[in-house]
Amino acid sequence: MRLGYNTNGLAHHRILDAIDLLADEGYESIAITLDAGVLDPYDDPDTLARQVRQVRSALDRHGLTRVVETGARFLLNPRLKHDPTLMDEDPLRREVRADFLKRSIDLADALGAEAVSFWSGRSAASLGEDEGMDRLADALQSVLRHAERTNMPLAFEPEPGMFVDTLARFARLDEQVRHPLFDLTIDIGHLHCLQEGEIPTLLRGWETRVRNIHIEDILPGVHEHLMFGEGTIEFAPIFDALRSMHYERGVHVELSRHSHKAVEAVRAAAAFLRPL
Repeated sequence: MRLGYNTNGLAHHRILDAIDLLADEGYESIAITLDAGVLDPYDDPDTLARQVRQVRSALDRHGLTRVVETGARFLLNPRLKHDPTLMDEDPLRREVRADFLKRSIDLADALGAEAVSFWSGRSAASLGEDEGMDRLADALQSVLRHAERTNMPLAFEPEPGMFVDTLARFARLDEQVRHPLFDLTIDIGHLHCLQEGEIPTLLRGWETRVRNIHIEDILPGVHEHLMFGEGTIEFAPIFDALRSMHYERGVHVELSRHSHKAVEAVRAAAAFLRPL
């Protein structure tokens, strides 16, 4: 396992400064959330290429493994969080999200990343389960074809409040998609928030598919990422399960609401997790 951190919790740091900070604090992996000012896929191509070279050089120099995250709040729509999505009724709006994911795949390849992590997005309340699964699976086809060009794994994250929110619903989507590059991001806090079952058992059930892990503390039924010790997760059995799975990828702290005290959060999270 490699202790990692998501840059969405370092929103007030330049990306190169964030990389140096995490390496200095002993982190071994980084989840880079593409965003305004952080390898923005819509930047001028020459500017973006220069940024990619600088970031990859810094990551390589520090020996940090990396994944690309696509959960920026307002990058695609400055007036509505996480909009548009792959669940949108309008196919042109679905294509905006698909195009963003394709750009993210290209950036991940240029950075030497292990995977691109993403989620379904919310759906309209009127959208039925079967229709929603069909719409999402169909929207994923062009993204998967794009990923095939560079053999880039896609790590899908079930997210509370979104159309695919649980591992059970991911399993149904997985049955429809059935693609060798389609794998899984598991957020430990989400499992606890939604009370899906015993977390070690759930992890072992998906052990061959887990490409990326997010971790934070949380309370049951409340989707708010908390500092370790502020929620009710029992972490020791989770890390026992990860060791039994021989999980060797990043375990990325996700504290996106802690950017205002990022240095303290980076240090506190490492102090809590490293002994585990």
